Amino acid sequence: MHAIAHQSARLTAVRVVYGLLATILVAAVALELFAHDTGWWQLGVFGMGADLALLAGAGSGLAQGQLHPRAVPLYNALHRIAGPAVLLAAVVIGSLGQAWLIGGLAWAFHIALDRALGYGLRTRDGFQRA
Repeated sequence: MHAIAHQSARLTAVRVVYGLLATILVAAVALELFAHDTGWWQLGVFGMGADLALLAGAGSGLAQGQLHPRAVPLYNALHRIAGPAVLLAAVVIGSLGQAWLIGGLAWAFHIALDRALGYGLRTRDGFQRA
């Protein structure tokens, strides 16, 4: 019983940390948008784009909450921090302009919010990993 309580406390702490990160990221997005008045389309595309994999994963005969296995690689790739990290690094080194900062921050926010709400990567058969 003690191990289950410890794991539950750990998962709660991780979700709180992701919630704090999501709060910081959404504040950074807002500050950048209003400071530079650019990056609005990046906000929409990168903020919501990761969930387009859900459309690819729709289908009949799936259990509730299951994503079709054909969409799992795309979903998992779009929900890893490496994607926004690469985009943000390209902005930092000057390969991309300021508006792309909004895209990277919005994408990172999306991932952090998902984790804070308890959504993570998917198993090969399309279910949320435990």
